[in-house]
Amino acid sequence: MQRRRALRIAAGVTLGAAALGGVALWPGSRPDDAETAAKLVPDVPLGDERLEQRSSAARGATVDFYTAVPTGHGDGRGLPVCLVLHGASATAASFPGFGFGRFLSDAAARGVPPFVLAGATGGRLRWEPSGADDPQRMAYEEIPAWCAERGFDTTRLALWGWSMGGYGALRLAESHPGAYRAVAAFSPAVAPGDRVFAGASALAGTPVALWCGEQDGFYEDVRALAATIPAATTAYAPGAHTRTYWNSITPAAFDFLGRALSAA
Repeated sequence: MQRRRALRIAAGVTLGAAALGGVALWPGSRPDDAETAAKLVPDVPLGDERLEQRSSAARGATVDFYTAVPTGHGDGRGLPVCLVLHGASATAASFPGFGFGRFLSDAAARGVPPFVLAGATGGRLRWEPSGADDPQRMAYEEIPAWCAERGFDTTRLALWGWSMGGYGALRLAESHPGAYRAVAAFSPAVAPGDRVFAGASALAGTPVALWCGEQDGFYEDVRALAATIPAATTAYAPGAHTRTYWNSITPAAFDFLGRALSAA
């Protein structure tokens, strides 16, 4: 029998330095200011936020599975879903500490059409298959199935990821054209000649929004990628490859995702 360990996240979750620390795995990374990053998390009530364990056949492992519903929307039944693909220094267990549930509730309170966040731990494989471990298949097949069990509307899906997860979100959309209503990628860890660049034409018809800090080591590569994606929306501003920068742009990304998921 599938083992599930459900944890309802308490309303008083604190954002510690370990959860909000800087990323040291990519070019342009620099130490982050945990206190500054934490101050950017909206001070609003949490909705239904959970961390469970699920058995992933695609990964051949038990993985953490995270979901968040905006406050005031019960258990999220009937809401569309944004799949979250984490970066290399995080797992799905990091998401409560990053304040994702509060950003989601804040978006709904600001009038953004409500949606659910859902994500699972994909390891550090750039969301690409490696031997018997296939986090991309987990994201495409298993996470939506787990969401459907909860009553979420998996006919309306979007993707959001940062760094390695930004790469993964773009690759997933390229691998399954038309499966997702939108893709939001923060500081995607891309480089000319990689699979994301090679498959960019497959994103035609999918709304794609790219954000990157101007002090990020990936800045020039993200700009180059944007030029190859049909009708990509871009936003560049001062910032590095840090949680502080990503927290600062999360509200804009949730606005974009909510609109895309609610479009007729």
